[in-house]
Amino acid sequence: MATSKRVALAPRAVRQLRRVRPVYLGGMLISLLVLVLQADRDPGGRQVIAGVFLLAFTALFALTAVQLWRHARAGSCSTAKKLTRTV
Repeated sequence: MATSKRVALAPRAVRQLRRVRPVYLGGMLISLLVLVLQADRDPGGRQVIAGVFLLAFTALFALTAVQLWRHARAGSCSTAKKLTRTV
């Protein structure tokens, strides 16, 4: 198995990723709502478009979550130490 180098993100990038998470969640919820409301109608273009948007927002949210998780694991970086919440 190949090892991957853990690289912490810049503080600005972390802030941007944290700000965009609610946008992705909102897009996922709206797309899901459209799919549910269109379920009783004939399958057509709106359902396909809503499904594509749901898939895209889900993929973007997952990618963002993985990037933030990997950043938090890079404990040797001072940026990661400052931005990681200690419990």
